[in-house]
Amino acid sequence: MKSDPFNYGTLILTPEEFELEVKNMLGAMGADLDSFRATHREHLVGTGGSYEIDVVVRFRALGADFLVLVECKHQRSPVKRDVVQILHDRLRSVGAQKGILFATAQFQKGALEYAAKHGIALVRMAHGITCWHTRAAGPPSPPPPWENIPRYIGWWAHLTDEGNQQHTIVSVQDPEYLRAFVFPAKHSD
Repeated sequence: MKSDPFNYGTLILTPEEFELEVKNMLGAMGADLDSFRATHREHLVGTGGSYEIDVVVRFRALGADFLVLVECKHQRSPVKRDVVQILHDRLRSVGAQKGILFATAQFQKGALEYAAKHGIALVRMAHGITCWHTRAAGPPSPPPPWENIPRYIGWWAHLTDEGNQQHTIVSVQDPEYLRAFVFPAKHSD
């Protein structure tokens, strides 16, 4: 298995704390959207049955109502394709426009490929320190206190046109990349 560049220790969060961190991160990203609301563990009914969704995001943009389903996988083993397929099935069942899967583990290439094909964002939650990089020789130096590094961040995992895995930071302070993927351009009615 390849080295994990984001392995700065296991996240010490319960599954519920993890879900609430995700909800808070998304809430900060969508705060200026019309009618934005994020709920935790909401039950939705679709054509395939009833589902408890970890985080449900609703907002209004471009004159339409949007529904985003967010699943949170608190696990150590890499996330497989079938987990992304289940989220895609739920999106279709309830009529959601977008899906995001947050995880505490890496994503297998099959999961990344399937997500890219079906417009699902995959985000790995990590300690905020993983966004601090220096070019110094020797062990990495800690960030200075004025850097204001968040406790947790996300790394949006996606494939380049060449099929290589790429990671883009997602945090309350750096929401623009995931926001552009999930939320349409900000427009009011």
